[in-house]
Amino acid sequence: MYVFTTTNNYIQILPDLWIGFLYTLLITIVGVLIGFVLGALFGLMRISKNKVIYGIATVYIEIVRGTPLLVQIFFIYYGLSDLTGINLDKLTASILAIAANAGAYIAEIVRGAIQSVEKGQMEAGRSLGLSSRQTMRYIIWPQALRRMIPPLGNQFIISLKDTSLFSAIAVTDIMYQGRQYASSTFAYFESYLMVGVFYLIITIPSMLILRQYERRFERE
Repeated sequence: MYVFTTTNNYIQILPDLWIGFLYTLLITIVGVLIGFVLGALFGLMRISKNKVIYGIATVYIEIVRGTPLLVQIFFIYYGLSDLTGINLDKLTASILAIAANAGAYIAEIVRGAIQSVEKGQMEAGRSLGLSSRQTMRYIIWPQALRRMIPPLGNQFIISLKDTSLFSAIAVTDIMYQGRQYASSTFAYFESYLMVGVFYLIITIPSMLILRQYERRFERE
C-alpha cells in the first residue's frame, strides 16, 4: 500500500512541478540576460580611469556581493515597495533580484575577461587608426566575450539554483511548488526528491554543454 501511495505522489506532483519549472526558467533566463547587460556596463565601468565611474561600479558590486541574496529579495520586494509606494508583483521582483545579483558577479567576469586580453591588442588597434572605443568594440570585446562564456555558464547555473530562495515570497517556482505539495500531502521525501530531480534536469545538461565548450576552447 505504501509503495502504491508513494508512486501516486511522484505522479501527482508532476503538474505542479512543471508549472514551477517554467517559472524557474523564466526568472533565470530573463534575470540573467538583464544581469548580463548590467554586468557588461558595470564591468566596463570597473576598468574606467574615471574615479567617479569606477567608484559607482565598485560600490554596486561590493554591496551586492557582500549581502545575501535573500536580503536582496526582501529589500526589492518589500523595501522598495515601502519606499516608493509601488507594489511590485512577485515575478517582477524575482527577476529584478536575480538581475541585480547576477549583474554584480557578471561585472567581475567581464572585467577579468577584458583585462586578460593582452595589452598589445589595444596598441595594435590604435596603430591601425582605430579609436579606443573602436578597438574595444572590434578587437578586445570579441576576444573577451569568448573567454567569458564558461564563467557566464556557471553563473547561469548558480542563479538557477538561487531561484529556490524565491519561495520565501511565495513565487511559484520549483521549490515553492514542492513545499506546497509536501505540506498538503505530508509526502516530504517524494516532494523534495522530485524538486531535486527537476533542478538536475536543467543543471546537468547545462554543465555538460559547458564542459564541451571548455574542451573545445582548450584545443584551440
